Amino acid sequence: MENVIPFEKITSVKHFNGERLKIARIWRGYSAKQLSDMIGVNRQTISMYENGKLDRPEFTTIQKFSETLQFPIKFFLEDVKVEVEKSTTYFRSLLTTNKKYRVEQEEKINFIAVIFNMLNEYLEFEKLNLPHIPRNSTPQEAAELLRNHWKLGNKPIENIVYLAEANGLIVTDFATSTGDVDAFSHKIVYGQDETYLIGYSQNKKTAARIHFDIAHELGHILLHNWKEDLESIEKEDFKDIEQEAHSFAAAFLLPEKEFAEEVKPYATNLAYYVELKKRWKVSIAAMVRRAKDLGIITNDDYSKLMRNMQKQGIRKVEPLDDKLVTAEPSLLRQAVKILFEQNVFTPSEFLEELSSEYGLTIYPRDIESILGLKAGTFEEKKKKQVVVSVKKRE
Repeated sequence: MENVIPFEKITSVKHFNGERLKIARIWRGYSAKQLSDMIGVNRQTISMYENGKLDRPEFTTIQKFSETLQFPIKFFLEDVKVEVEKSTTYFRSLLTTNKKYRVEQEEKINFIAVIFNMLNEYLEFEKLNLPHIPRNSTPQEAAELLRNHWKLGNKPIENIVYLAEANGLIVTDFATSTGDVDAFSHKIVYGQDETYLIGYSQNKKTAARIHFDIAHELGHILLHNWKEDLESIEKEDFKDIEQEAHSFAAAFLLPEKEFAEEVKPYATNLAYYVELKKRWKVSIAAMVRRAKDLGIITNDDYSKLMRNMQKQGIRKVEPLDDKLVTAEPSLLRQAVKILFEQNVFTPSEFLEELSSEYGLTIYPRDIESILGLKAGTFEEKKKKQVVVSVKKRE
């Protein structure tokens, strides 16, 4: 595979960037031992490269890193030009997901932040539009404040992806190496501004699950500490944080007054919840739980409904999951599309700018993957050709 940037343009390299080797290895999901076995380099040597204790590997070794990890050679030889501010990343499945997969996703998030900084130099994005949430506010209070701030009233939310993007948040869907990473949120600083990136797994296609995941992450954004070291907090404390985000999502998507009035007539009838799901675009399980939390049904009623769902085989795959859809994220896709359509960049010029000015040289397919772009977005639409004409005969 060819480098994105021609190798002859690598003129000012001083040393090998071991941190980039670590990032590439994590991105591809390899341990240091696995990488060492694949390229025939001692595992301790790999660790020394990554830790900066060795910074001048043989060029043939760098070639092996490039070929094995599928990153351009220059990626391993360039200095970081955009420092990404450290921030907590909230994962829905932190307690059950292997740290390896979380770290892999965090590295991709950092690259999204770099690319967004570049996009912001050329495009005007909506400013972040979130309300001030007083300290010690409950999830219910925070949900009401956000609904009021966004002028949503108490009606169902038809398209939470568009709603988030229209209010200055970045939403993306992502592919992962595991099905355990449901969704995440991460703070991004660009210029003098800041926003939040919300990602959800491409494994989730139904509107009900996507809506709840995004609402859950909004709960983290409004309620929780973005300097928190989640690896160091107690398991029970993290459960409390997750429950607060969960409660926020339920209150935001199913506002008490409107939802209570609609659910009360047949609150213990499972078939009725299927009808409500069409309107509210929230899972049956979440609506039943909300009805219990609002005191509309008893704990016994709740248990019976859950058992009934289990018997009918609809706990994991509910009715309408294959029919209710929501819009895909469009902000990042539109941003790149506009730059190409307005001739600000050709695809190759975009890659050159990202490499030379932002210190990030990666293959187009990886950019397409982390930004949720369609495969082939960075293919050049027009190729330069030598003009050949037919001779005129006398």
